[in-house]
Amino acid sequence: MDTQDGEDASEPEAEAKAPTDSEAPPDGETPSEDRQTLAELEALLEEENDFWEPTSQSVLDELLKAHREYREGLLGSKRGVLKFLDMSYLDFSGCNLSQADLTGARMGNATIDNADLRAANLFAADMRFASLVRADLSRADMRGACLRGADMTDAVMDEADMRDGMLMRSVKHGELIPVLSHEETSTMDKAILKGADLSNARLSDSFVVQTDMTDCILRNAKFVRANLSYANFTGAVLEGADFTEANLTGAVFHGATLSGTVLDRADLTGASLTGAILESVDLSNVDISQARMPRHVAKMDRELQEIILDHGLWLKTNGEEGVQADLSEVNLNGYDLTGLNLSAALMSYSMLKSADLSKGSFLMADFCFADLRGARMLEADLRGAKLQRANLGHANLAGARFDGVTIGKDGGGQWPANLEFANLRGANLRGVNFQNANMEGADLAQADLRSCNFMGTKLTDADLTGAKLKGADLRGVKGLPDR
Repeated sequence: MDTQDGEDASEPEAEAKAPTDSEAPPDGETPSEDRQTLAELEALLEEENDFWEPTSQSVLDELLKAHREYREGLLGSKRGVLKFLDMSYLDFSGCNLSQADLTGARMGNATIDNADLRAANLFAADMRFASLVRADLSRADMRGACLRGADMTDAVMDEADMRDGMLMRSVKHGELIPVLSHEETSTMDKAILKGADLSNARLSDSFVVQTDMTDCILRNAKFVRANLSYANFTGAVLEGADFTEANLTGAVFHGATLSGTVLDRADLTGASLTGAILESVDLSNVDISQARMPRHVAKMDRELQEIILDHGLWLKTNGEEGVQADLSEVNLNGYDLTGLNLSAALMSYSMLKSADLSKGSFLMADFCFADLRGARMLEADLRGAKLQRANLGHANLAGARFDGVTIGKDGGGQWPANLEFANLRGANLRGVNFQNANMEGADLAQADLRSCNFMGTKLTDADLTGAKLKGADLRGVKGLPDR
């Protein structure tokens, strides 16, 4: 049994209890005794509607002020105790509630952006549809918390405890009944966690359905037996994460990094692992037969040489003959594709690690989510190509072209290359032409950008930490961070 320490609550008393495996009903079922208990609970709550104390914004502001004084060490000040308060729809923006007690608090639809909630006690707190953008929840106790529909974009949840838990209350004769049904607690379904840092977070046994975890940092996070069906892990960093016996049916891992990730006995039925980086992952104890995985070139319907020849004919006849090359989701790691003309080819989610594409023509080709780590692409023509979320870490693209393709009958239009959120960390980009390219959110840290042409390039939110920019033409660059 998990219980929360602290001051005794006034009647009715509430406790915290983590249900045992024997108590948990089968998926999709609610035992009759549970239904009866919940019916009794609803009747009690109708009679005792003051279980959660309604709180106004002015009262909340006073509580926040008192806790701030406590954090500043002012004599006579006390730690903020906001447990069992109904603070729905209130504004917590930028507040400091680190180490505060918010057990069982109602914070649904509240604005909690940029708040400091480090080591806060949020056991069984109700934060449904709350905005927690850029909130710091490091080491917070979030067992049994409900985050359904919450927006946690860029939130920090390092070492947060998000395992299962149940808030209980005592009624007559000392009987304990749940305050919220098990289905309502410990859920993150349809929450938005884009860019959140959940490193070392413990989410074992949690219910995380249809949650958007795009670009989340989830290093060493624990998802043991968690229900993550249809969760979106696009671009997430899952190094060392533990998904033992987790429900990952229909989950999406496009562009995710799963190095050293544990997937033992996880259910991957219908999950998409195309475009994911699976290094040092032991798949011997997991069934991947029903998951969507990259195809090996040897298992394709046609020989690679035939596909390339048909594509050449397709280009030559403007599509009247031949067949457009579709190498999407194909494993071409280490292949020699030097000097080939694969303009407008479909190569999204393809695996091209350490492949050689030097001096090739890839005008308007689709490389979205492709794994091009360590690839050789010297002097490759990638004008107008799509490389959103492609991984080009430590690739050699010296002298390559990513400027736009002229389109339209009068030649007045431009089709720019798109490298949004592409990983170019540590890549050799010396002398590359990125003129007018879209590189929003691209990772260019430690890249060699000497003598590059960035005229008109969009670099909003791009990371250029440690990049070598000597001689680069930065005229017209949009969103370039201060150097």
